[in-house]
Amino acid sequence: MRFAISVPQLVEDGPFDPAPFRGYLARAEELGFDSAWTGEQLIGTSPLLGPFETLTFAAACTQRLRLGCAALVTPLHNPVHLAKQISTLDQLSQGRLDVGVTTGGPFRMFSAFGVDPTSYVGRFTEGLELVRALLAQDRVDFDGRFWQLRDAAMEPKPVQRPNPPIWFGATHPSSLRRAVRLGDGLIGSGIATTAEFADHVRTVRKALAEHDRDPAGFAIAKRVYIAVDDNAERARTRIDQALERFYGYFGLSGLGPVAVAGTPDDCIAGLQEVAAAGAQTVLLNPLFDDLEQMERLAADVVPEFG
Repeated sequence: MRFAISVPQLVEDGPFDPAPFRGYLARAEELGFDSAWTGEQLIGTSPLLGPFETLTFAAACTQRLRLGCAALVTPLHNPVHLAKQISTLDQLSQGRLDVGVTTGGPFRMFSAFGVDPTSYVGRFTEGLELVRALLAQDRVDFDGRFWQLRDAAMEPKPVQRPNPPIWFGATHPSSLRRAVRLGDGLIGSGIATTAEFADHVRTVRKALAEHDRDPAGFAIAKRVYIAVDDNAERARTRIDQALERFYGYFGLSGLGPVAVAGTPDDCIAGLQEVAAAGAQTVLLNPLFDDLEQMERLAADVVPEFG
């Protein structure tokens, strides 16, 4: 079992203060976390820093941690710009980048990005193909439905060749099968329950067998919203409130059951269920008191997994 940690992105009280951010990431390395991940929320009420900008800052603050975003809603991005951002950040981090991608689902405000909402899946698939081509090939000829390039070059290439690992954020069966066809791994949604995640893993494993892919070459992870406290009721109340603040703008409520919360023993039991459902990596995502929660999880929960 590998453990990742979320990167604090919320700027709630005045301007961003870089000192605690640096300290948090330095401590995450000291505590032995495998990687650190951002998320993406382009439109919403949460004061969330952009993922690439945050990861670039994080790359300058760290030496060992792998860095990723789970997940970029790529139909809202131009794939040429996206390829450039990926190659740049992989260079700046010296090959420590992981890239999470997702279609984002049909409820996005596509009109804000000049995207036809009926075409987002096609844009996702074609855009990913173009990103891979630009990262890997010296010259690209591309004649797609949405993008056309002739003898196009993009330099520098990423450190990780042909491209950094591409993780899919997916829940629908067709998206999960697409992940197996086109991706290097699955990172389960934080707002999926453990039981739902277990269903997603079964779909992935079936698709791996159908495509004759070695399961060892396809990584499986899950984001887990988590709160640890000696007072189990307080932990549950605080994580429920945090989820409501974070997702309420999108009309999502009652998300408490997706979280793991309670005493250290409660959290250990919840994460054991996530591991049993198929997660090889768990992205621990506190939603308040980031540093304190990370310290407590590292001291009282993670060691139980060896």
